[in-house]
Amino acid sequence: MDWDDLKPKAPKGVVLGEDLRSLSVAELDARIAALQAEIGRVQAERDAKKAHEAAAAALFKRPDA
Repeated sequence: MDWDDLKPKAPKGVVLGEDLRSLSVAELDARIAALQAEIGRVQAERDAKKAHEAAAAALFKRPDA
């Protein structure tokens, strides 16, 4: 067993709430780009779910009496 295996691994990507004071301008710019990309990914998934929900609602809509 290697002692390095026992050390906690640094998290990949952006960690919310992380102290930003030690980051350079370039690192902050990269962080902003990564967060903007994640926002776009989340918005696309939300839009897909809304479209799916609307399609299901239209499929199961009761006909007017």
